[in-house]
Amino acid sequence: MTVYLDIIFIENLVINFIIIYATGIISKVKVNQIRIIAGSIIGAIYSILYYLINLKIYSSIIIKIFLSIVIIYISFNSKNLKILLRQIILFYLVSFVFGGAAIAIIYMANSENINIQNGVLVGNYTIRTVLIGIVLAYFTVIVGFKLIKNKMTKKDFLCEVEVTINGKTVKTNAMIDTGNLLKEPISNIPVIIIEHILLYGIIPEEILNNLDEILGGDLSKIPEEVQNRYLSKLRVIPFSSLGKQNGMILGIKADCVKIKKDNEEKEVEKVIIGIYNKSLTKKGEYQGLVGIEL
Repeated sequence: MTVYLDIIFIENLVINFIIIYATGIISKVKVNQIRIIAGSIIGAIYSILYYLINLKIYSSIIIKIFLSIVIIYISFNSKNLKILLRQIILFYLVSFVFGGAAIAIIYMANSENINIQNGVLVGNYTIRTVLIGIVLAYFTVIVGFKLIKNKMTKKDFLCEVEVTINGKTVKTNAMIDTGNLLKEPISNIPVIIIEHILLYGIIPEEILNNLDEILGGDLSKIPEEVQNRYLSKLRVIPFSSLGKQNGMILGIKADCVKIKKDNEEKEVEKVIIGIYNKSLTKKGEYQGLVGIEL
């Protein structure tokens, strides 16, 4: 059998790119295709060397794990160890599904002409066979993660939010809302929705009691001292929702916001607090809405 290293390289490059890209989509990170291509090339080069060099240390599990870490770090530029570890686990999960589906299709289609040389699958199989395996793997991954998502409870979508405005802080539970894509239109800063009743300790009541008037441009009920201190922080946020296509909500710039979920804490300085003058839930399970981006 003649083995063409350029074909092995190209096949591994394409498959690596698809697996890393899928890992990025599932882990909800910003995908940079250039970085993913760089990670895919490293994996493809390893596949060639793995086939050519018959050294035990080169094929050890330690080297493979180290290579996975390098590939994921280069592809996603992970900010901390916890995020990196999560992405590596997803990378292996997606790899096993894609690899298993592709190998299964290849063996079913042409098992008599398939061999494994130094851990690399080689044989007379067509690109069409590989593509069928990729499509099958893709739908397996999508369906699998949808089933997992459907098993999640409401508690899985709750987080703790700590809002600081003018040095005063308030804490509440918030729902992680995939539909909350609100941003301040000029600065493009993300918006967190908080019930107004929760903000009476950190925002003057003159503002909270006159939200509609302020939105309408009437500041007559706002003392001059309050205006001087808070007017520069106020923002008017347009929004659309079911039943209200052209709504407006008053927002205020926060000093910082801390979002806590599963023992992980994220601090954001550039964020607007949208002041909601009603209750988000009847039972009071949460008093805020946090967008999936935050």
